[in-house]
Amino acid sequence: MTAVAQPITVSIRREVDPARISEATVWVQTGVNLATKYPGFLGSGWIRQGDGSTVWHMLYRFVDEATLDAWERSSERAWWLSMGEGFVRSERSRRRTGIEGWFDEPPTGSIPATDATPGASADVPPAPPRWKQAATIWLGFFPVNLVFTYLLAPVPGWEALPIWARVLVTTLVLTPVMAYWVLPFVTRLLRRWLAPKR
Repeated sequence: MTAVAQPITVSIRREVDPARISEATVWVQTGVNLATKYPGFLGSGWIRQGDGSTVWHMLYRFVDEATLDAWERSSERAWWLSMGEGFVRSERSRRRTGIEGWFDEPPTGSIPATDATPGASADVPPAPPRWKQAATIWLGFFPVNLVFTYLLAPVPGWEALPIWARVLVTTLVLTPVMAYWVLPFVTRLLRRWLAPKR
């Protein structure tokens, strides 16, 4: 049985020469423009750590390992990285797959986008253990599913539907509710438990 491909997010921390911020901004956008034409590209973004900061945090995402590797091994990307050698002082990256990205600290502020190199470990804190991720999802899903079930119980004809149809409706309604509202809310509530300070 073949494994199901999962989208991969790469997070990068780059430190840029403060005297060349404008040049670096153009360079970042050029990288985005090059990446967008590659199959499997799902998007990217970058933020600066603060006003006047030389540290930028960047993300980009591809549909699977193969499409990410195609971009990272491309001659266009190699050329683009060489253009940044004069003002990128340091760079660290981390790959995320599956649901781990839900448990990352949300970025503050936003600006258009970038891309980067795989390699060393990042300053991004590691994702919580899988058991904590599973517990967090359950803590969000159980009450939402329970409320939804109670709300639909009195609806005429609901119980007469085949079980597959009820599960289909339930998952179609609750998946976006979980992804956009409940899970972000629960992870904020449990932030200290999910990522305790060292």
